[in-house]
Amino acid sequence: MPYSFKPSINSHGFTLVELMIVVAIMSVLATAAMPLRELVIKREKEQQLRTALWQIRSAIDAYKEAVDDGRIEKKEEEESGYPPTLDDLVMGVTDIKSNEAKLIYFLRRLPRDPLFQEMNVAGVETVPAADTWGKRSYESSPDNPQEGKDVFDVYSRSEATSLNGTIYNKW
Repeated sequence: MPYSFKPSINSHGFTLVELMIVVAIMSVLATAAMPLRELVIKREKEQQLRTALWQIRSAIDAYKEAVDDGRIEKKEEEESGYPPTLDDLVMGVTDIKSNEAKLIYFLRRLPRDPLFQEMNVAGVETVPAADTWGKRSYESSPDNPQEGKDVFDVYSRSEATSLNGTIYNKW
């Protein structure tokens, strides 16, 4: 005799009370997960900031090393040897030691400050990546960074506090 499914007379569905209990438990779990989600997002932005700062600072150091090696021309004797703008790291500079007119590139693209807040509702990035960073010239003090003729260092413009209690613009 083939098997056939016949519901028993005693089988019941979920009651309204059981469904309400499940919904209540799910809402409590969702509410508990929201702060964790915000923490994960903040950690991710901090990691992006660390990576971007490391990339830009390494490129600035490589530019200075190329100037010191005589591969990039110093226009004036009093120049520090650091790049005049952050865009020079991406656009490239002429290698004067090369027989051909080759360019030296230090970055493929300039990373944006992940903590920079743009006021654009369309989601389009309107501020150039170089303008999202605070820049410090070689002549300015570390306590009061100012822009100048060159870019010695970069920092985040964010005044927010990180997870470890430091302010992002001090990184």
